[in-house]
Amino acid sequence: MKHFILFSLLIFSLIPKYSMAQKSIFLFNQNNLKGWYAFEPETGKHKQGLEVFAVENKMIRCYGKKAGYLITKKSFCNFKLTVEFRWNTDSTFIKKNNSRNSGVMYLVPKETPDELWPKGIQFQIKEGGSTGDFVLLQEVTLTINGIQTQPGKSVVAKRFQEAENPINEWNTLVITSNNGTITQELNGKLVNEGTNSSVTKGRILLQYEGFPIDFRRVEVLKLK
Repeated sequence: MKHFILFSLLIFSLIPKYSMAQKSIFLFNQNNLKGWYAFEPETGKHKQGLEVFAVENKMIRCYGKKAGYLITKKSFCNFKLTVEFRWNTDSTFIKKNNSRNSGVMYLVPKETPDELWPKGIQFQIKEGGSTGDFVLLQEVTLTINGIQTQPGKSVVAKRFQEAENPINEWNTLVITSNNGTITQELNGKLVNEGTNSSVTKGRILLQYEGFPIDFRRVEVLKLK
């Protein structure tokens, strides 16, 4: 009887842990762009993201002559976001320019109107020493190294260290946003961090700024 009671208590103590287990949400299902819509300035919002971008070989392929983005329909707060990306250097893909420049935005408020640079925070992806920078857009502020940034249309806070892989190789970025504290990691290295973010909930956005780029794993883990 004693052993049965102890066993029952053990099982009972484990139930809350399993019931509260956190599950990842894969925002890209590798088949289509369900859960996303696209935007580009000339033609506006496209409910069907495939009207602007493509899904091929389990990748999101962003290319073409017009800059724009894919954005989630849902908003998230207190999360860990993992995204894998690489530059697409296949010359058969149409591009707008030769500048390797892109980004992953997050905490884009639901009420923010669609425009090329909406309100939110960008994990800068840019060749030449900028991948990992914070770009704070449309008056968003963040405290970095104990100093609050000044609100502005586009405010850049430089990364701490270099971490991107060579061109054509996949990179993994991880963004953690938890109660106003934000960290940005690239390929396992911490490249930026800040606190007291003026935005704490919003949508996730994949940017295309003119040079073809591929995304594949887009995963969110909700934090407590």
